[in-house]
Amino acid sequence: MEQNLVELGSFFAYTVGIIVYFVGLRMTSRIEFLRNYNIPEPVTGGILASLAALLVFAVLGIELQYDLHIRDVLLVYFFTTIGINARVSDLVAGGKPLLILLLLTLGYIVIQDVVGVATAVAIGQPAAVGVLTGSASLIGGHGTSIAWAPEIAANHGVPNALEIGAASATLGLVIASLLGGPIAKYLLKRHDLSGDSSQEMVVGIPHENESTEQINHTSIMRVILVMHIAIILGYGLNEAITSFGIKLPLFVSCLLVAIFLSNLVPLILPKMIWPARTKALALVSDFSLGLFIAMSLMGMQLWSIADLAGPLLLLLTLQAVVAVLFTVFLLFRVMGGDYQAAVLSAGFAGFALGATPTAIANMTAVTKTHGPAPTAFIILPLVGAFFVDIANSFIIQFFLGL
Repeated sequence: MEQNLVELGSFFAYTVGIIVYFVGLRMTSRIEFLRNYNIPEPVTGGILASLAALLVFAVLGIELQYDLHIRDVLLVYFFTTIGINARVSDLVAGGKPLLILLLLTLGYIVIQDVVGVATAVAIGQPAAVGVLTGSASLIGGHGTSIAWAPEIAANHGVPNALEIGAASATLGLVIASLLGGPIAKYLLKRHDLSGDSSQEMVVGIPHENESTEQINHTSIMRVILVMHIAIILGYGLNEAITSFGIKLPLFVSCLLVAIFLSNLVPLILPKMIWPARTKALALVSDFSLGLFIAMSLMGMQLWSIADLAGPLLLLLTLQAVVAVLFTVFLLFRVMGGDYQAAVLSAGFAGFALGATPTAIANMTAVTKTHGPAPTAFIILPLVGAFFVDIANSFIIQFFLGL
């Protein structure tokens, strides 16, 4: 069958992303299973859209490719809103849990690569395939797997390393999006846990408040102005950091600047209206995260991993099982065994198999129904943004050198 590439521009992709979100919203409202297991609406819509694209490819030979530039902007928007909401008191409270979560995550990276390498060798694949389907693509995501692919292809006997890494990261994103909600549901029911309704939401507007929320254009414009100032300063900080040979994602710099501004400006200008912890900011945060996830999943090119389906599915199934066991029986208990730990467990599943935004989406879906968990939303992005990528690089290098 003749195959044709159809490239869809950023404005069209943006529009499709909104449609995909509403499809997921409608599906969730109609299907009780999706609500009960806290499956995020954009995940449902995004997966359906990617399956529709796969059908178009299979039947018509047309390969859909989206320009996802706006998606990347939305990621920066979202993490900037997280920073604006962050209070020093939350960061101080997160000190010990942050350290514990970091140690657990570092240990899990090693476990992930041990599982990957052992399984790959057992099924007759090069050990480097196990690294690719381990921390390089799962905790590391698309960026890390793509960065390591040339080295693995050139020196470790895996000529299709790029395809394997990208496919593993793509499927990991789907699995991560689907596991977080059910894990949280199990833990909440098993241990009879609930959130503290007196606390404020850090991300998202609770479902019961969405229909009655009164937000005007001025409050939205105030949020956007503060966000843009933080992003401009964050971009400058990122350029300065890069000049010293240190590479950090742009959203990390914007997150840092937003935290700094949100804790400094209200002290210096106490009469100034600051958008932290406002429902307008929660709305912008919800919009940015929801559309980011929808666009990420709808842009998956599932046909590109068809040739790798068998071994890849086996490797990722084992990784998913290990992630669930680690999260439910170790991480939840070590993190305190309370409601915050249950929300963190949903996020960790998203992070360990997918990406930090997936983790936030999982946690948001849980807290919108069961109540706020502010510490979880502070410490998980910090672990994912700062420490993991650096540690993961050393661990990947160690396993490739065995």
